[in-house]
Amino acid sequence: MIRPALALFSFSSALAAGTIDFSRDIQPILSDKCYFCHGPDAKERKGDLRLDVEKEAKAVKDGMAAIKPGSSGESSLVERIFSADPDEVMPTPKSNRTLTAAQKQLLKQWIDEGAKWGTHWAFERIERPKVPSVGVKHPIDAFVRAKLAEKGMKPAPKADAVTLLRRVSLDLTGLPPSADELKQDYEKTVARLLDSPRFGERWAWDWLDAARYADTNGYQGDPERTMWPWRDWVVKEINANMPYDQFTIWQLAGDLLPGATPEQKLATGFNRNHMINGEGGRIAEETRVENVMDRVETTSTVWLGLTMGCSKCHDHKFDPLTMRDYYGLYDVFNQTSEDGRGRSGQAAPAMDISTPAELERVKQTTAAVNAVAQEVEAFELKKFPREAGKPLTESEAIKLPGNLPSYIAKTEPKNRGVDPLLEAVNYFKDKDAAYAKLLQKLLAAVRARVSATNAVTKVMVMDTLPMQRETFTLEKGAYDKPTATKVSFNVPASLPAMKLDAPRNRLGLAQWIVSRDNPLTARVTVNRFWQAFFGVGLVKTAEDFGLQGEVPVHRELLDWLAAEFIESGWDVKALMRLIVTSETYQRSSKISDAQSDPENRHLARGPRFRMPSWMLRDQALFVSGLLEDQMGGPAVKPYQPEGIWEEATFGKKSYVQDHGAALYRRTLYVFWRRIVGPTMLFDNSARQTCVIKATRTNTPLQALVTLNDVTYVEAARALAQRVLLTSRRNEDAALAMAFRRVTCREPSGAERALLKAQLGKLREQQAADRAGAEKLLHVGESKRDESLDVVEHAAWTGLCLMLLNLDEAVTKE
Repeated sequence: MIRPALALFSFSSALAAGTIDFSRDIQPILSDKCYFCHGPDAKERKGDLRLDVEKEAKAVKDGMAAIKPGSSGESSLVERIFSADPDEVMPTPKSNRTLTAAQKQLLKQWIDEGAKWGTHWAFERIERPKVPSVGVKHPIDAFVRAKLAEKGMKPAPKADAVTLLRRVSLDLTGLPPSADELKQDYEKTVARLLDSPRFGERWAWDWLDAARYADTNGYQGDPERTMWPWRDWVVKEINANMPYDQFTIWQLAGDLLPGATPEQKLATGFNRNHMINGEGGRIAEETRVENVMDRVETTSTVWLGLTMGCSKCHDHKFDPLTMRDYYGLYDVFNQTSEDGRGRSGQAAPAMDISTPAELERVKQTTAAVNAVAQEVEAFELKKFPREAGKPLTESEAIKLPGNLPSYIAKTEPKNRGVDPLLEAVNYFKDKDAAYAKLLQKLLAAVRARVSATNAVTKVMVMDTLPMQRETFTLEKGAYDKPTATKVSFNVPASLPAMKLDAPRNRLGLAQWIVSRDNPLTARVTVNRFWQAFFGVGLVKTAEDFGLQGEVPVHRELLDWLAAEFIESGWDVKALMRLIVTSETYQRSSKISDAQSDPENRHLARGPRFRMPSWMLRDQALFVSGLLEDQMGGPAVKPYQPEGIWEEATFGKKSYVQDHGAALYRRTLYVFWRRIVGPTMLFDNSARQTCVIKATRTNTPLQALVTLNDVTYVEAARALAQRVLLTSRRNEDAALAMAFRRVTCREPSGAERALLKAQLGKLREQQAADRAGAEKLLHVGESKRDESLDVVEHAAWTGLCLMLLNLDEAVTKE
């Protein structure tokens, strides 16, 4: 597949201008069309030809070189790509890869001009490019203006003040501005938003997706875990503007810092957020190895933008990454005491952050289990009689079918688990109702004890073994197939080496990741922030900065921002302030006839894209006045359709909805069951693996949620009540207020007329179905003002729900 980089650059213009650049123009072609058979992977290499290394590509073999600088006529590469013989032409037809005429001509001209080689752009040291002199002060605008002038494109005008204030408020806090905030100066608004505690809640979301954070382990049993203190730490430090290099070091190796504090150890929960497979029959070592691999691949994706997972089983087919490189990183994460055993979501090593109230609940639920267990034991003495003093195994209980003998005859009632009790209840419900009822009582008590035990706050963290494990490369990545190749920790050979005096552990890795010489970390991080603001990164392939990734259109801008980020002391808020105060960010998103750039890769206009589902929910709660501002703490369980958890867990997990203020907390704090995520989120990652690229959907699923979910209907009802209580005697003022709260702007005359007409229709519908109106007004738990007329309130609820679903309402303009 041709990567976007090839599509964005004009081959014809490069040929005409003679501006061929290896990294930008040649390497993407070789990587996409040639490296699969003639690249880094020695096992797949054909014809003993390697085109990813200059010396070998230009080597003379049997009197001929694949690439002879200055002479395309004496270069076998040119001869083969222009051949009409299906047995000679390259790429071979069997590869399903083809070169366009322009690509062939470009390769030929490049060789004739001397075949000047180069390094992949993302592996070059970050240097600050000179800002173009184009008559604008802001450096971002200077780079963008220069590129637009080069392309003969004109920038869009600045967006209006209301649009800008809504845009920047959503971007920096995830919430729209209030009416009073819409009256404030833009520069002062930016400063206020950066200082808002909501800033950390908004930007923690992206980090939690990358960190694969959830409140359960995943897999079939999906037991709960208590990693929320780590989540709260993330919010706290983002708000405090912890320098990104320190933010990195603490999470990768906080426990290895001299005199590590509890908070620094807590930060290492980042690499314990992965799933844990504790299914029956699961081999512990297999689980442990998979967890180590997850840490390698998550770390390389988040900080390096490299697809290291491709090197788990073989040398990378496109990037200069070998299996030895992969297992060199594997070794540094292979030294923790985690053993892969058990199903707990609090597997050692873990920090105990339990409270007296949590421990008391465990004590009480354990006592309740013991009390019911005594009742069960007394019943079973009569149901399964045997000689005095003999164990239950000497009774008829041992003859029960399936697993029941082990559950009943061989296990004391107080030690029986949820799964055995479920099986026993189902078996006896038609055979002995009284016994089944008693077992059901024990099951409820055991579930309460499990819930209390799981709720004791313990955060899984990283540690280091006193004696190092040996690490060997694994055949095809299989945990039980180590090869004879022993590997010790090192960073990929194609990247700058670690300092000789650096510690050879996770701390050394973390320090290397944020070192000034690392060419990837700052580029990858700046690009992700840009992606969040503009919908697409300066490098579209945010997860892949390797040779198959996109060559950025604004490469100089990316490098300038990366250099600025490092030299500012890795100041995240300064970087964001720089972006949102640029003319580039503040432009109107409307497309003009002069802009022939559908994806807006040249940034002639401002960003416009659909808001994520978590932001839509937060917005609905905010504009309705229902949003609860409480920060942090254990996850909450808002409205959810019945039976979702039960269906996904074969009845083993039941969803118990919260009440009161917990229903209206920000979506960041909603409980995340890994095998079936929050039902109101229709476009988010599953939080099973690291994801750094948001998805967007236009499917009917979105409208089904935003028109029918209890939260949205209740928000519409609360907004309607707020509007009616404020302006019940002035319909025009009420319509304007409702429209303004949702869109942040005043409705036009035509829009007012449409709203009034729709309101009239809704009044007729609700008056004709008063029972339906009553039902609508009792959706959700918040209390309605009974002084409001039922029909009127229901009609306005319908109108407000419509407003919450306007394209303008669900889109960041």
